[in-house]
Formats: sequence, C-alpha cells, structure tokens
Amino acid sequence: MRSAFEAWAQRDGHIVRRREDKPDEYLVFETQRRWVIWQAALEHGKPPGGRKTAAQKEAAAAEKRAAEAVQRPPAINADEAAVRNQVLNEVLDAFSSLGGERGMDDILKVVQGLKRKQDQAIEPVAAKAPARQNA
Repeated sequence: MRSAFEAWAQRDGHIVRRREDKPDEYLVFETQRRWVIWQAALEHGKPPGGRKTAAQKEAAAAEKRAAEAVQRPPAINADEAAVRNQVLNEVLDAFSSLGGERGMDDILKVVQGLKRKQDQAIEPVAAKAPARQNA
C-alpha cells in the first residue's frame, strides 16, 4: 500500500523521503498529510488519488483536442456529391465567362444568375404538382 502511495506521490511531484527518527512518517508535512488522506480513503473504499492534478487535466484536454482534430468529416452520399459538383461547375463556368476583373460586381452577377437559374428550374416542377383541394 505504501509503495503505491509513494509512486503516486512522486508522479504528482511530492517528496517521499521519510524521517530518520520516525520511519513511518514523511519528512515533508504535505506528503505526510496526503499519506493520512490516502489511508482514510482506502478505509472508506474510495479510490486514492481520484483527484486529477492540473497537469493531468491539461493532458486529458490536449488528448481530447487531438482526437477531435483527427476525426474525419462525415461522408456524403452520392446524391449530395453530385449536387455539390454541379453547383461548383456552375459557379466556375459563371466566373470564367465574366473574366473576373471587377471583383464584387462579378460575384453579385454570378449569385444573381444562379438564383435565376434555380427559380427557373423550380417553376416547371411547381406547375406539374397537382393543386390541393380543400375537403
């Protein structure tokens, strides 16, 4: 039990040297106090060293951030990929036809042109849909 405590205390940065006149006590008061707390925790069935140090908390947070950074973006299905490619191609075609000399004016023209195309594509679909009748 004492060796487990000393290993934990050293990892936490405490001095685990014992007194020469009383080998059951530690030379540093804070280490002795933690030893008494450790023993009390064991008596009550609580895990000793359950509290994390600031370094352990920071290491856990860094590990969590690293795991989140490694996660891949969610995969998209074939339909979404086709729509994205179609939109990208339309935007590229619109910009290449303008020549790209005026900056924001060109961007506004592209956006307005795409909105017009979208509205024109929606109108035929709306005309084909049957009208709702109130019953």
